[in-house]
Amino acid sequence: MVLCGTKNGSSMVSLEEPFEAPLFLRVVWTILVVAQCYFSEENHTEESNMHPPTVVLAIIARNAAHSLPYYLGALERLNYPKERISIWAATDHNIDNTTAILREWLTVMQTQYHYIEWRPLDKPTSYVGEPGPKHWTNGRYEYVMKLKQAALNFAKKHWADYILYSDTDNILTNPDTLHLLMAENKSVIAPMLDSQSAYSNYWCGITPQGYYRRTAEYFPTKQRQRLGCYPVPMVHSTILLDLRKEGTKKVSFHPPHKDYSWPFDDIIVFAFSCRISEVQMFLCNKERYGYLNVPRSAPESLSRICVLTEVISPTVHGPPMHLSRYVHVPPKQSDLMGFDEIYLINLRRRPDRRDRMLWSLYELEIDAKVVDAVDGAALNSSDIKILGVNLLPGYYDPFSGRTLTKGEVGCFLSHYYIWKEMVDMQLDKVLVFEDDVHFQANFKRRLMRLMEEVEQVELDWDIIYLGRKKVNPEEEVAVENVRNLVYADYSYWTLSYTISLQGAQKLLNAEPISKMLPVDEFLPIMYDKHPNEDYKSHFPNRNLMAYSTHPLLVQPCHHAGDPEWVSDTETSTLWDDDNVRTDWRGSHKTLKGSQPPAGLQRATYKDEL
Repeated sequence: MVLCGTKNGSSMVSLEEPFEAPLFLRVVWTILVVAQCYFSEENHTEESNMHPPTVVLAIIARNAAHSLPYYLGALERLNYPKERISIWAATDHNIDNTTAILREWLTVMQTQYHYIEWRPLDKPTSYVGEPGPKHWTNGRYEYVMKLKQAALNFAKKHWADYILYSDTDNILTNPDTLHLLMAENKSVIAPMLDSQSAYSNYWCGITPQGYYRRTAEYFPTKQRQRLGCYPVPMVHSTILLDLRKEGTKKVSFHPPHKDYSWPFDDIIVFAFSCRISEVQMFLCNKERYGYLNVPRSAPESLSRICVLTEVISPTVHGPPMHLSRYVHVPPKQSDLMGFDEIYLINLRRRPDRRDRMLWSLYELEIDAKVVDAVDGAALNSSDIKILGVNLLPGYYDPFSGRTLTKGEVGCFLSHYYIWKEMVDMQLDKVLVFEDDVHFQANFKRRLMRLMEEVEQVELDWDIIYLGRKKVNPEEEVAVENVRNLVYADYSYWTLSYTISLQGAQKLLNAEPISKMLPVDEFLPIMYDKHPNEDYKSHFPNRNLMAYSTHPLLVQPCHHAGDPEWVSDTETSTLWDDDNVRTDWRGSHKTLKGSQPPAGLQRATYKDEL
């Protein structure tokens, strides 16, 4: 008879009961049959899952209080089991409260991570021969090498599978960074980090002397025009080492290899060690992993970029950064930067833009007043006529041939009402932001310094662009005795600008509502740099004193063609016809290489993008 079967009822084994077997044989027989059923296929339990690899996170911090709350917040949010992570943390030579912040965080997190090694050094606060905390002496390089080697030794001693080095100004906003890098199965790999400059955490080329060498692959990689995991001669700042690989047993940070003759720099020493050990470094840019916070003006040829001592810039493209939940961060002290008012123009139906800008301004400690923009899409042609709006005679968009859109009317009115409020309240100078900008590094400090110099030389100014699209940048002339300021030539966009009381009065006196064209066309007319003489003839007093920062202090968040680009001014119905909807996806104002159609009155435009 069949005593045990599979799920489909067919027998696994047929066991026939022996004829007239003794009792003890019957008992043994029954036990065997029960045991066979118990260990049959359908009663097997599944194998449990493998534990994830063990990881050591190496934290080496110095004067990092400005970025630590974001850095630690990113580590907290890594999508990786904390019981499989050990922390090796060291801090030294600080003049800020880096040690206190790290101690506060580690005290809370010691119950969550597998193990924490804490190595604070409170004294001394500087290196011998160091003129300042941003300077790298040979003594500092050597000490950093020793710290990194100590972390590597700790990881090997504790049989860790991986060690992740991540500088404290590197913010890993992608929670899956560890999993993604491990999946590449490389001995040494770095996630490409975004920054506000051309700088990133890799080199595509290296000279025979060990210095940075620019290659054709660098920018296509940095700008993600090519995506993948690429072999490179140098990765740094954030790198993952697979300690299970045979090659990584040989790599080291200190002491340098006996044949080493390159610059005395920890990242170059390690790159040389990898080369000698025949370990290839890789850079991966398949995903957005996070940010590298560096000064915008830092030259790429430097072997080392100094750590910032200011707040990390919150408006680089990509996922948002989050503060640590376990570190106390004192509230920001926002101010007006010496202006009488700071305005943020925002459409009510764009709360995402408003929230992002308010958070950015808060982080920059800038106090702004939100102004509800005039929503052109909500106006019908009758509303517009009631407001007294009329089109500038002969105006047509140079690219599409259309007239004004309702969005452009709303945009103009939004700026116009700020100028009017400024005159009504007799505000000497104000700062204006639209809600789709991101700030360049050190924005607040650079703007305040500029305005101080403008005041010192008693410059006669009406408007200063902080962000715009330059049409003829080669024709612009620098202003004497004021750094980073030029006389503005023909420009597009009104992303951000400062305006004086006399400038606002000049714009109102021109009575532009009754002869409207886009606001970014109106301003160049008023400072007499517009190429269309017919348009200018309607505004006889073109004496606006216009300047621009150089380099610009803000940029648009998205350009035409970007996946998230949406234009409220260029994709609405015509100003005087509620039935004619425009879908304008190729303006020469925003797209590279486009030219106005033949026959339209406009000079040839040069695109800077």
